[in-house]
Amino acid sequence: MKKPSSRIRAEIAKLQEQLKVAETREAERIGRLALKAGLGEIEIDDSDLVAALEEIVGKFRKGSGRGRP
Repeated sequence: MKKPSSRIRAEIAKLQEQLKVAETREAERIGRLALKAGLGEIEIDDSDLVAALEEIVGKFRKGSGRGRP
């Protein structure tokens, strides 16, 4: 049996809300960690900070620099 489009739309709306909540939670966590590390006290251009964070992400995705197994 196929789902009616109204049910699919409702499911999409629910998932979008869950995504928004998850992204907010992740952003708050990263923000707290950034402040703890002192990022709030330095002056750096947003594009430079994004580039530096992308390097860090790449490092962790490759498996190097892990603090925990």
